[in-house]
Amino acid sequence: MNPLKKKPRTKENHPIPSHPEWMKVKISFPTEEDSLSKVRGEVASRKLNTVCESASCPNLNHCWNRRTATYMLGGDICTRRCHYCDVAFGKPGKLDSEEPLRVAESVLELELNHVVLTAVNRDDLKDGGSEHFAETVNHIRRLRPNCSIEVLIPDFKAKRDSLDLLYASKPNIINHNIETVRALFPKIAPQKNYERSLQVLKDISEHGFMTKSGIILGLGETHSDVEECLSDLYENGVRMLTIGQYLQPSPTHYPVQEYLKPEVFDDWKSFAYKLGFKIVASSPLVRSSYHADEYVPEEI
Repeated sequence: MNPLKKKPRTKENHPIPSHPEWMKVKISFPTEEDSLSKVRGEVASRKLNTVCESASCPNLNHCWNRRTATYMLGGDICTRRCHYCDVAFGKPGKLDSEEPLRVAESVLELELNHVVLTAVNRDDLKDGGSEHFAETVNHIRRLRPNCSIEVLIPDFKAKRDSLDLLYASKPNIINHNIETVRALFPKIAPQKNYERSLQVLKDISEHGFMTKSGIILGLGETHSDVEECLSDLYENGVRMLTIGQYLQPSPTHYPVQEYLKPEVFDDWKSFAYKLGFKIVASSPLVRSSYHADEYVPEEI
């Protein structure tokens, strides 16, 4: 195991409070023939990473049983340390030049009609890993031309060349998660920048792509903080939105401040639709790519 993996995010331990009933996920137990085993075996055999595993997603069993997964490109070590995230932080290895083709072959083998591609932050690379994204999109287009492609990208430091490389591959949906409200960025994601994320989202929209973003709640944000954030996202061209509950991955991560009840997420969903968002997924267990295949707009 890489010694840089899973470094503590905080200096103190914060015990994880018990999850309320609405946050408890039913675990499925796979057999050799089921879809979960099929996805698990496919990912393992091709030595691919998924954000489902690397970020300790609570929906892994559910999504893999639906034969869906979110491929994570560029390795499983991130160059940024965000205090809410369970992806490993450290110095990444060299890019695997064969990974884009292996991902495309996996998409073909699983007969996916919609695929989500994400990646760790690769600030060690001049283009931030943008070309690696584009190559993967191009391989999928060649092997599985009818598959719609959603990319969940880092901010690439808002570099013009990096964004243009991605745009040239023409994914169907481009997602960049805002993650939290403006007031919490310095505390939760100190290596990221709220305004830069908005700049990237605006640029995506202005280049004609269906633009998506997401926020997690329960980090200590106020009602007005969330209103401001959702308004900022809409004003900067975002039309697809996910809202979910923050789950503290370990005692060394930022402590969860509140478990919001499902009806609160319903209220935010109504608020977002009133703002003008076209597609909104909002509930405690929603994540960026949760049921992404069901939320693909008809026009793409």
